Amino acid sequence: MVLEASDLGDEPPIGGRVVARVRDGAPTGVPFSFPGATPRIEVMSGHSKWSSIKHKKGAADAKRGKLFTKLARAITVAARDGGGNVDANPALALAVQKARDSSMPKDNIQRAIDRGTGEGGDAAAIESAVYEGYGPGGAAILVEALTDNRNRTGAEVRHAFESHGGRLGEPGSVAWQFEKRGVVILVDGDRYGEDDLIPAIDAGAEDVSEDGGVLKVLTAAGDLAAVRSALEEAGVEIESAEVSMEPKSTVEVGEGEAPALLRLMDSLEEQDDVDSVHANFDVPEEVLERAAAAG
Repeated sequence: MVLEASDLGDEPPIGGRVVARVRDGAPTGVPFSFPGATPRIEVMSGHSKWSSIKHKKGAADAKRGKLFTKLARAITVAARDGGGNVDANPALALAVQKARDSSMPKDNIQRAIDRGTGEGGDAAAIESAVYEGYGPGGAAILVEALTDNRNRTGAEVRHAFESHGGRLGEPGSVAWQFEKRGVVILVDGDRYGEDDLIPAIDAGAEDVSEDGGVLKVLTAAGDLAAVRSALEEAGVEIESAEVSMEPKSTVEVGEGEAPALLRLMDSLEEQDDVDSVHANFDVPEEVLERAAAAG
């Protein structure tokens, strides 16, 4: 969401681009200096949070077969737990929409639903598991898995942490640092201005931010569908929309720890049983570029 410098009084643009904050008590479209306005988001300048790094990596990920397997498993579990009617099962609706956003074929989606509703023998064996730990640089990491063998998955997750300078923690050691929120990523976010996102704010969007070149709209988990619908009706192209565990605050990871930490994140995400990985770190862009070049 881009504002002209004149809209900001004496506050200069950050990194040449200022992202509008959703304000308590401020009418839409007013400058930040509106009396009583309380900025509620952080604008990252020259940094990338893990959520944005993951988004960029996912956009270039050629391992579509593995991605579809994970999406199908999530659909199956949602259908098993809440029924196969997308309209009556919000968790299933979100899982199906996430699969559609990733261009998963309709037949694959339907087969996954059918397995969850009893037309397959493996759904009952799949269960959710959450693992918590710390990576290099003190980054908190939350791992969500769907598995038919907790012992196997737990051993694999522990091995990933220990092999890349991290450590697996006890239940509850990390989860308190995250909160469940709706996350909407926009296609080519640079082309949208403040007026384009007013429908999202009216529908319940809480924060709008640019993070590492990615334009992200945050909502309460329960408002995600309404915000997505409002954006689509306004002609805004959506790249993805999902409920995610967002960090309440972040820690900056420097050049000494960033390569090992990114390798740990990759190792966790590549595991077949891991559904999603969340972390609370951000990395300066120049450090990220050097770490990526070093492999």
